[in-house]
Amino acid sequence: MSKSFHALVLAAALLVGGPLVASLHAQESGRTYPRQLEITFEWLYSCPSTGKACSFNCRGSGASNVTKLAIRLGTIPLGDNEKTFGIFYEFSSKEIPTGNGFNLTTGISTLSCQVQGMNLDYSGPTETRTGSLPEAK
Repeated sequence: MSKSFHALVLAAALLVGGPLVASLHAQESGRTYPRQLEITFEWLYSCPSTGKACSFNCRGSGASNVTKLAIRLGTIPLGDNEKTFGIFYEFSSKEIPTGNGFNLTTGISTLSCQVQGMNLDYSGPTETRTGSLPEAK
């Protein structure tokens, strides 16, 4: 195979793997999202029935029996000068004490989440940037 093909594969791996490595490093330091994430808005949810009938789905990823959920919208650097939008979420459920994930867009796809059966406890600018899930109210 040509050198340009290998360079293209390496560039794609760095583009995809770079944020993942940052995410793994963030988890090791106690944060659930990369340090470079600039959060502009968040939604904090709790389940009124201790997880029964509460669930969420963010573009194909999600969980059921959820007790707490935080969804954060922000931007993260991608390359030297560009920023991309993303949704970063963290949750607790009866089966999973701590879970998290993210969806990124380059501007040509949609970011969306569906939340079922949960109370919206807060929505607005970020109150804290500690990365920890807020206590359910």
